[in-house]
Amino acid sequence: MEPKKNPKADVSRNGSVYFAVGLALMLFVTYNTINYKTYDKSAIDIGMVDMDALDDEEIPITEQLQTPPPPPPPPAAPEVIEIVEDEEEIEETVIESTETDESEEIVEIEEVEVEEVEEDIEVPFAVIENVPVFPGCESGNNDAKRKCMSDKITAFVQKKFNTELAGDLGLTGRQKINVVFKIDKTGKVVGVRSRAPHPSLEKEAARVINLLPQMKPGKQRGKAVIVPYSLPIIFQVQD
Repeated sequence: MEPKKNPKADVSRNGSVYFAVGLALMLFVTYNTINYKTYDKSAIDIGMVDMDALDDEEIPITEQLQTPPPPPPPPAAPEVIEIVEDEEEIEETVIESTETDESEEIVEIEEVEVEEVEEDIEVPFAVIENVPVFPGCESGNNDAKRKCMSDKITAFVQKKFNTELAGDLGLTGRQKINVVFKIDKTGKVVGVRSRAPHPSLEKEAARVINLLPQMKPGKQRGKAVIVPYSLPIIFQVQD
């Protein structure tokens, strides 16, 4: 009789795999069996909610307190009436009539002269109809006179200003002084104000501007007016 088993078949070839799968399966079953919990059904019964008991709840009746109205204000004190005796004489004010008749002489009133007070009107230098005329800038139109005046004032300040003063004060670098002044209705320079990094530079700038010559005043609509003018003074201090 011939054997049915194949001599070439190796039954133990996958034995380790089957063993590992079986071991894992047994561990899983054992773990679930240990952690399995049971509860007493009688302890779970929480009863039933009686909804009819909620409808029968009585709401207490509250009484609204009414505050009494405030007491009325006390009556005002009666005015003191002064009794005047009949024997006392009371002076009455007599109002004279202002009506006139034909016999009254009419006095003529002389005409009252009203003096016109001239206002000090200021017109900016950039928009004035007739700019102030600096000596030597009489020719040309309004724009040419404006440019000539600016160039003349700049050259005058550069010539008269003491730039060495900044070095003596210990200042270095670029210095800027803002100067504002006005040319009044007679052509004189007034109201000089200056702002600089040092008070001494402000005084020097005011001194130089006050040395400007008298000019022909600016005019607006044919009348002399005050013209404000601003001038920046910029120079470099040599180290």
